[in-house]
Amino acid sequence: TSPYLLQHAHNPVDWYPWGPEALARAKSENKPILLSVGYSACHWCHVMEHESFEDSEIAALMNELFVSIKVDREERPDVDAIYMEAVQAMTQHGGWPMTVFLTPDGEPFYGGTYFPPTDRGGMPGFPRVLAAVADAYQNRPDEIAKSAQELTGIINQHAMERVESSQLSDQIISAAFSGLEGQFDWAMGGTKGSPKFPQPMTIEFLLRVYKRTGEEKALNMATLTLDRMARGGMYDQIGGGFHRYSVDSDWLAPHFEKMLYDNSQLALAYLHAYQVTGRPFYRRIVEETLDYVLREMTDPAGGFYSTQDADSEGEEGKFYIWTRPELRSALGPELSRLVERYYAVTAEGNFEGHNILWLPRSPAKIAGELSISEEQLDDQIQQARKKLFAVREQRVKPGRDDKILAGWNGLMLKAFAEAATVLEGRNKADTGPYLRAAIANANFVLSVMRRDGPLLRVYKDGQAKMHGFLEDYACFADGLLALYEATFDPKWFVAARELIDQMGILFADQEGGGFFDTSIEHEKLVSRPKNVFDNATPAGNSVACDVQMKLSLFTGDFEYAQRSLEYLERAAQLALRYPSGFGRTLCAMYFALTAPVEIAIVGDPGSEETARLLDVVYGEYRPDQAVALKSPDDDQAGQVIPLLAHREAIEGRATAYVCQHHNCKLPVTTPEALREQLAEIAG
Repeated sequence: TSPYLLQHAHNPVDWYPWGPEALARAKSENKPILLSVGYSACHWCHVMEHESFEDSEIAALMNELFVSIKVDREERPDVDAIYMEAVQAMTQHGGWPMTVFLTPDGEPFYGGTYFPPTDRGGMPGFPRVLAAVADAYQNRPDEIAKSAQELTGIINQHAMERVESSQLSDQIISAAFSGLEGQFDWAMGGTKGSPKFPQPMTIEFLLRVYKRTGEEKALNMATLTLDRMARGGMYDQIGGGFHRYSVDSDWLAPHFEKMLYDNSQLALAYLHAYQVTGRPFYRRIVEETLDYVLREMTDPAGGFYSTQDADSEGEEGKFYIWTRPELRSALGPELSRLVERYYAVTAEGNFEGHNILWLPRSPAKIAGELSISEEQLDDQIQQARKKLFAVREQRVKPGRDDKILAGWNGLMLKAFAEAATVLEGRNKADTGPYLRAAIANANFVLSVMRRDGPLLRVYKDGQAKMHGFLEDYACFADGLLALYEATFDPKWFVAARELIDQMGILFADQEGGGFFDTSIEHEKLVSRPKNVFDNATPAGNSVACDVQMKLSLFTGDFEYAQRSLEYLERAAQLALRYPSGFGRTLCAMYFALTAPVEIAIVGDPGSEETARLLDVVYGEYRPDQAVALKSPDDDQAGQVIPLLAHREAIEGRATAYVCQHHNCKLPVTTPEALREQLAEIAG
């Protein structure tokens, strides 16, 4: 069911999926394995397919000399992670397509990423690589065995085994911030140089540093990056949503694929920046991004699709780019002149003779030049965007990978749930589109992708399959907790806790702390991966830390928090050395150090009185809180969520209990009193 594998179904290469049949054939014929890993939205994966895998002569060479296996990295993150580590050890870089040569036992001995079909730019052509690797395998077996042994040893040594534990302290947070500051691009935001990848977890950490310390520089780093990304070509200025990354240092020219995991995390980063700053621009980016997901990436049954391709009609970015005549035809002379100035459109273009729409200059400056208000400018731009969107909808759309992955759905579930909490009504009798999407997603995954308890990884074409990985359990539990705090329906809390308890049984690393990426039910590979780095998606371990610490607040069970603290202390030195690779981990450390706030509310979920208390709770950026609510007549809620146990409404009014370090302040019934208590804690 993998769209990526199906894209290769008609190649002349005799591809196998990863599995016992391919491995058995390699052993019986004593042939090396050629492992090719990629994903459906990957532009260079398509290039290598067209250049090499569709070429009959190269395919014949592959079929003669190797057993060739094609893997969708999104379905099999374990296979991808193991062999990516080997490629990075060999070449000092990685990426997709990934090409790795293995012994029949699955041990890597040589590899790289993209190979051209002929010698080019100092890179050997793929046929030459194939012939050399096959010759070495057959005629120099001792060298191959030695290389395989060394690489297998590297991938079996987990990163945290090489560092000492450190007690968590504010100094770690401060030092990590200093490290990020040293890498920061003060002109364009993000890290210095190119390409520029969005780093939403780093932005979340910067917002937390500002919240905790009042450090203006941290806020400026976050907002400069958010502004530049949203004004750049990396953001889809017409349809909303973010592309994968920018190939330049100005956020102008993206790789045009759109990934669910990027858009979920970036929507949250902009939502939190909106809470911190109150800037309507950030709210607009959140809404446009989530509306894009609802329009393009949501299955009618409630699941969220994985990716949209970079290419359409065989050309990268064709769906998104414009010529000046196309704009003038769509908008007419007057409006097109305004749009050309606003989006820096030129006759020559800024991308292969076409224009990627972006805002290198601020709207305020443009409005001043035109002697109109920013509001007037925005009104006209919004009119133009609607017209351009309608024209663009007539184009051939990029391909879409419509498989549904549990972990990525958990990331987007959290984004919709938190957006509903902040942007939609606090009256829990109301359900806006974001909350409806979150509820539909949770119902879909829990009913279709859990089979007799365990969580499954993938759903497509009516089939749910593959054991869930750590990131699936942790990220979906995280999303469920956010949905509980948006609805206060205890069934979402119960489901989250069940997943975390299962996670503890299936994935725990009893000796090294934290969790393995694969469960005790997964296939045994040459290594049992344990990723600790937060990359494009957060490491399962860092999300697990966050969720467990929050569960500890709801339940009073300190064992959840203790597991997280032990892991974070082991990760501290790595986070100090490589802060940009530990964004979510640093956020978890922040949570551990802040003495989070526990807020229990007793009140009718549909009443205005309760809604006014929730306005106070959710009206400010407060990433270090756990919020529970029950109706006054609900006698069972305290058994499910101990934070609600023995809480009563005072004089029949909606009542809030604020606690910290398991010590509670006097209950309050007015928004003013609640605001004062929360301010005292923050101070």
